[in-house]
Amino acid sequence: MKVTIVGAGNVGATCADVISYRGIASEVVLLDIKGGFAEGKALDIMQCATNTAFNTKVSGVTNDYSKTINSDVVVITSGIPRKPGMTREELIGINAGIVKSVAENVLQYSPNAIIIVVSNPMDTMTYLALKATGLPKNRIIGMGGALDSSRFRTYLSLALDKPANDISAMVIGGHGDTTMIPLTRLASYNGIPVTQFLSEAVLQKVANDTMVGGATLTKLLGTSAWYAPGASVAYLVDSILNDQKKMIACSVMVDGEYGESDICIGVPCIIGKNGVEEIIQVELNQDEKTLFANSAKAVRAMNEALKEILV
Repeated sequence: MKVTIVGAGNVGATCADVISYRGIASEVVLLDIKGGFAEGKALDIMQCATNTAFNTKVSGVTNDYSKTINSDVVVITSGIPRKPGMTREELIGINAGIVKSVAENVLQYSPNAIIIVVSNPMDTMTYLALKATGLPKNRIIGMGGALDSSRFRTYLSLALDKPANDISAMVIGGHGDTTMIPLTRLASYNGIPVTQFLSEAVLQKVANDTMVGGATLTKLLGTSAWYAPGASVAYLVDSILNDQKKMIACSVMVDGEYGESDICIGVPCIIGKNGVEEIIQVELNQDEKTLFANSAKAVRAMNEALKEILV
């Protein structure tokens, strides 16, 4: 099984590294526009093979999409971060052009690939990729919910002082500081609601910490995070390539689910060999429904900047 990762920066390279040492794919191609950059990252990862006992072939290429031929999954991480003085519309305009071009190029050589979008603003870029390519909605997946949910579980594990892998919790809604919705009411520790262990005040702090999880790391690091995002992408790729049918929160096109249509937003999905195989309809309470509707409204507002690009 072959995976192409477009963008060999911190997130893309970490994703390639995790896929390789976990043996998720037999071949990984890193592609970047910067000369020698992807080649160097790939060679560095390959030189780990004897110490971490993996057999995945990792190669890097500079803007040569022919090397990505017959990829089963394509991950798009390319784009630029928002810079001081740059409007949201300017960021969307630049990244939209990049994502649209990348999607079109990879599909020339891998017409049956499932595409995972990581580029920001992620919900809007996922919507763009779907509309620009005309692919079936099951084959375009935004990664955000997988990352947000892993952060939510981490903060819950710290509050509980229990292993994160014993905690089940999910974040839905848009992939943004004010649009994501950590479902504290439904979170559980080995099947027991966390509300039995944590006060409402603690749960609210966990939710707040989750929502600013990315911003917190950017402030600490001086740049965006990469370990957790890269691992979250690899987790999605694993469920697709190995048809694991895991339930993962992802940004996907909804068609009436949760009362919304014609928008890509984070909802729980069954992820398998066909990409999005099912959207799970969770019974939300009235407060959660209101939060979701507000989140969708904010994502739609951001999508407005795509109008000229999608003409």
